[in-house]
Amino acid sequence: QVQLVESGGGSVQAGGSLRLSCAASGRAFSMYAMGWFRQAPGKEREFVAAINWSGSTNYADSVKGRFTISRDNAKNTLYLQLNSLKPEDAAVYYCAAGSFATTPAGYNYWGQGTQVTVSS
Repeated sequence: QVQLVESGGGSVQAGGSLRLSCAASGRAFSMYAMGWFRQAPGKEREFVAAINWSGSTNYADSVKGRFTISRDNAKNTLYLQLNSLKPEDAAVYYCAAGSFATTPAGYNYWGQGTQVTVSS
């Protein structure tokens, strides 16, 4: 079992930045690939970024060059740096632990989510 708790969400203006964190507890954090997903009202949960145990990363085209995923295995923490935010980035952001996948089905454990609001 892995427990995940996100933090760092908030409200920013377009062009602003946020840093999301995901604290993990339970089984060895470094064993898992980690991902960030987001879900806006009325939309399906969509892939944002993923990082595997060795640090290889993958990004959705919509965030490439603006968002950066990273992890600190010593601190059992996953991060997502969000820069140049756009109103369309507004959503609840979820971290997840599982395989190095781009679909929710590839992940076994999920956090409760943190809200990101972007005003134009």
